[in-house]
Parts: sequence; structure tokens; C-alpha cells
Amino acid sequence: MDSSNNSRFKVIKGDAGYVLEDVPHLSDYIAGISTYPNPLQSHPAYSVVKQYFVNVDASVAQTVVVHKSSQRGIHFRRAGPRQRVYFESDEVRACIVTCGGLCPGVNTVIRELVCGLYHMYGVSKVLGIEGGYKGFYSRDFIDLSPKVVNNIHKRGGTVLGTSRGGYDNTKIVDSIQDRGINQVYIIGGDGAQKGAELVCEEVRRRGLKVAVAGIPKTIDNDILVIDKSFGFDTTVEEAQRAIKAAHVEAESFCNGIGVVKLIGRHSGFIAMYATLASRDVDCCLIPESPFFLEGKGGLLEYIKKRLKENGHMVIVIAEGAAEGLIPQNQKTRNQLESLESKEFGLWISQRIKDHFATEDMMPINLKFIDPTYMIRAVPSNASDNNYCTLLAHSAIHGAMAGYSGFTVGPVNGRHAYIPFHRVTAGRKKVVVTDRMWARLLSSTNQPSFLSSSRDVEDKNEKEPSTPSLDGENYNKTGTNGVAAVL
Repeated sequence: MDSSNNSRFKVIKGDAGYVLEDVPHLSDYIAGISTYPNPLQSHPAYSVVKQYFVNVDASVAQTVVVHKSSQRGIHFRRAGPRQRVYFESDEVRACIVTCGGLCPGVNTVIRELVCGLYHMYGVSKVLGIEGGYKGFYSRDFIDLSPKVVNNIHKRGGTVLGTSRGGYDNTKIVDSIQDRGINQVYIIGGDGAQKGAELVCEEVRRRGLKVAVAGIPKTIDNDILVIDKSFGFDTTVEEAQRAIKAAHVEAESFCNGIGVVKLIGRHSGFIAMYATLASRDVDCCLIPESPFFLEGKGGLLEYIKKRLKENGHMVIVIAEGAAEGLIPQNQKTRNQLESLESKEFGLWISQRIKDHFATEDMMPINLKFIDPTYMIRAVPSNASDNNYCTLLAHSAIHGAMAGYSGFTVGPVNGRHAYIPFHRVTAGRKKVVVTDRMWARLLSSTNQPSFLSSSRDVEDKNEKEPSTPSLDGENYNKTGTNGVAAVL
């Protein structure tokens, strides 16, 4: 096999087009580093499991649907415990930090990191960093134990606190070095993962025996490569409450319209899946799908048509749906430029009211519901709790095995260690030429809102698509989105 290795990119090439996008390892820069038998070999809960340890060559394919002439393609190192570890249990001094916005499941990940380190590997020294990255150099650390975190999964938010910004790479690594920390677990979105990559590079530059592991967190489900992010199932489930309330309000009044604004600044996954799950939604607007308001085939015409047919309707709007709106005059263009994404739902609600009051002269009763902070503040559901456990344990196994500079997550259903730069290269998007969006259009019966196919081409000029896993158009990175695997 051919291989290339530097601090950021580690690629191994094999036969038939096999490419392993590997992650850094402590042995890459620490000569003669010692290894030890994995304590799980004698653990009563795991010793009876056949083939519990992952083969050193095991990898996960990024593309699972192939043709007989296809190359083997890109792979990632499979997550899981190895027979040899690079830390003794009593030498590990781990820390956990949470960054960015809230998301269901953060406390579950914290709990499972602490309990997994203790119960699987006998690690008792785990520190919590309060308040995000700035907590490394501006706050005291707190001791975490299984007893301390035992019930935190029942609560929303993060017991460690969080923040955006406050990143100072030198101060962070100085704190890690001064406190003797040798395993760093970073829970956060793409910004936090970019910071984790820089921490890993600085650790390597200093020659420190420190493993840096990321657990990807975003409520929008827009992290590249991985199948989905934790908290997404809970978010979609919780969004149903708002949609049901909007439907009740709408059908209780003549010409009632329920408008629900959901999270999704750049990607419309939450709005799409919540719409599909509810069956009560008549129209779903997301950043990736172009639409326009006035004229034949526009949103306002569709609303009028729907009200005449059913007497009520429900509209779900992703927070960043303004990206999809095609302005038809300079006034609208100017208004959109001055809007923040979180204001778009209210803006379009007012446009609907004004239109029916002044142009169609049709009385309507519109109710606007914004459940954003309610949705993201709830504890994770059963599905996400199980998922958070797998993420935490996979991260622990990777760090104990000496891997560093990785984000952990499922790729086509198998957990893998993914280099930081692969998940921070952009955002995953809903593909409106994919089957999942077609299912949504079939469910809502909404039109495409496009006057011609040229509108789609104009809107997507800057984001050329590439072949997807099943041959359909896909996003520009060619990574596996949730829509493609369902």
C-alpha cells in the first residue's frame, strides 16, 4: 500500500482504487511509545463477546451502493476497541468541553464519556471544562465521576455550560499541558471541530502525548460525512408538537393559516423530516429549495388555492429559508438583505397577511409559532440516548488506542474515525433532486414554485452536484447525507 502522512492529511492507498483517509496517531510523532493490553480483555461484561476487538485493517466505505465496474473508493478507519492501548488506566487524565449552541443529548454524551472511561477502562480522573473553550484558561475545572453525572441525561442543555468564541489555541494547549491532561473530548459543531483540529496540531508540534477526539454536535444535522448528528431525532419529534398546535389553530378558524418556524439556518433537514412525519403540513420552505411569492405558480397563489380547497393550511419554514426565496422586485430584495435569518418567518407571515388584506381581499387568520428554544432545550429521547452512548464509547476507544485528530460518527451505519478536515470542509445540504424531497412534495402536494427549470440552474450555479450513492444528483462534497441512505 502507498501512504502519505503529515499533520493534517494521512492517506493510505490500496488495490482497486482503495483509499483510506486515516486519522493521526500518537505513534506518528512519539517514537517508541509504549502499548499495553486492553483492559477490556479481562472485563467480565466484554470478555465473553466474540470478536469484540476491531481488526487493525478494518475500515468503513463511504460509498456502499456501487456498480460492478466501480473503484473501491474512500474509506475511514472503523471505530471500536483495539487489542492494544496507548494509555494505562491510572495515567489517563481526561477532560470534556462543550461548545456552541444547545442540542438534545449533550448531557448524555458527557455522562457516557465519564461512565465509559470509568467502567470500561478504569479511568477515574475526568475533568469538566466550564463555559466552552474559554473555560480552559478562565475558569476552574470541575471533577466528574459516575456519581456526579448519573442523572444528567434526564436534563436538557449542558451541565458544563457552553459559549461561542473564546478560542485561544496557545492558552488552551498551555492549560492542557500545565494540568497534565492527556485526553481531550470536544463536543461541538463545525466551529468547535475546527478548533479541535488546531488544538491537535499544536499538541503534535509540542510533542505531547495527548489524544484529541471530537463528538460532532449540531441540531441542524448539517455535518458532513456522518449519517446524522445526535439530537436530530429528538428535535424532529419535538417539532411535531408545534406543527400539531399550528394545525389545530388553523383548522379551527375559517381560512386559518398556521406558520411554524423551525431550526435550520443553512440546511432544511429538520423542516423536511418534521413535515414528512406530521402529514399535516401543506407547504415546507427550506434554504435549498428556490421559491417565489407573487405571480403564477408562486407561494401566495398556492396559499389561496389551498384555502379554497381545504379552508385552512399549515406552512413549515426553516430558519434560513430566505436563501431560497427568489426576489421579484428591488423592494423585496432590499428587505431580504436587511433581515436576519431568524426574522424571516415573521417577515413572510406579514407578507402573507398584507397580500390577502390588500390584493386578494380575502380574510385570513394567521398564527405564527416559533418553538426554537423549546426544541433545543429538551433532553434527548430514547433513540438519541442510545446513539449518544455509541458516539461516546467510540470516542473513548479511539483515544485509548492512540488515535487523535478525529471526529467520530456513523458512516453508512458503521461508526468510524473521520479526520477533522473532512467534517469542517462545508455543510451537508438537503438535495432537492433526491427521492426524499420528492416524497415531501408528494406528501404536501405543494408545487416546486419554479417558473422554469432554468431557475434551478441559476440558483445552483455555485454548487454543482456530483453523482450520489444511488446515481442521483447529490451535494457538492459527494458525502453521504441522511436523505440518500433512506
